[in-house]
Amino acid sequence: MRAILNTPEGTRDLMYAECCLRRRVQRQLTDVFQRCGYSEIATPVVEYYDVFSQAGSTVPQEGMMKMIDRSGRILTLRPDCTLPIARVAATRLRHEQLPRRLYYNETVFRATAANAGHMGEIDQCGVELIGASGQRADAEVAAIALEGLKNCGLTNYRLELGHAAFFKALADELHTGDAAVEEIRTLIEQKSFAALDDLLREGWFAEKPSYHALRRLSRLFGGVEVLDEARSLTDNPAALQALEELAAVYQELCAAGWGGHVGFDLGLVHQIDYYTGIVFCGYVEGSGHVVVTGGRYDHLMEQFGRLAPATGFAIDVDGVAAALPEVDPTPPRKLVHYEAEQLSAAMALQSAAPAGEVELSCCATVEGSRALARKKSIAVLVLLTAGGSTEERV
Repeated sequence: MRAILNTPEGTRDLMYAECCLRRRVQRQLTDVFQRCGYSEIATPVVEYYDVFSQAGSTVPQEGMMKMIDRSGRILTLRPDCTLPIARVAATRLRHEQLPRRLYYNETVFRATAANAGHMGEIDQCGVELIGASGQRADAEVAAIALEGLKNCGLTNYRLELGHAAFFKALADELHTGDAAVEEIRTLIEQKSFAALDDLLREGWFAEKPSYHALRRLSRLFGGVEVLDEARSLTDNPAALQALEELAAVYQELCAAGWGGHVGFDLGLVHQIDYYTGIVFCGYVEGSGHVVVTGGRYDHLMEQFGRLAPATGFAIDVDGVAAALPEVDPTPPRKLVHYEAEQLSAAMALQSAAPAGEVELSCCATVEGSRALARKKSIAVLVLLTAGGSTEERV
């Protein structure tokens, strides 16, 4: 049988400059999280499938990579970081005082359709603020996401705010089944304007108070004027309260200097059974996908036996890296040829230089090291003996 030499669907090899850029993005994001008082947490790559299937994951079950352990229980490669952290906060951290500020730098795994063009192995950096409710906590995590993007060296980035309760309030006015609400939600999320209009015109939807607001929902994105238009489309108290919460968070972000990077998208209606309040997505110029996803999920902790409001976000590391110029690793400038029993001295010389600048020769002879230096275009050969070191141009 011929060996399979390519990588599985949704994965890829990273080389040199790509690795350097990814590590830099991870470092710059986690530096912000630490400065903001968040502590790192790491959960297993493999979790029990029930953790995600029963608690309402943002990832559908067909999107999870599953396996069976020796006892016959279903396992899954971690498709999401929030649920495992909620599990830890409700169990191992149950006696700690809230709020707790946690951050992670982890890889999640998703089952991707063939030739879909999406990655199934995704590096994420994110935060979870557990035990804090209200607009101050929402504004904090949104500001941290923005600060993280800025710290990575990006200049053209934007956070779009929405609210899960706005759509839920409008959908409740329809008094229809879950299947119809899910179909409407999907069309709004996909911004399928024509299909949404056709669906809402059918039957008795046009007689409902929220008809016009739902028709416009997928088009309600842009600046602060979006909130004014949304207010004009409904008198539903819950929907209006959601808009006031959005306005309060926006005002706080503007006061912090982020106004030019924040907008609204009331069509952010993904996973309405998971998110309960403000939701947001982030975009950067040069990346073709959403790079930030987050929001409030006040009922998730209940699934693990602890009542606590929470909010947080995840940043796609590779999505951010795709928008940044690649930085090649430092090429070696010196090659060290060392005599027997001088390995420690050679490594000390290497450690004293900038990272990557000095390379050790594996050749047994000086001539071999000179030939290697010429082959690799290294300009300086260091000859290291028990009596000291000398340098020569190659």
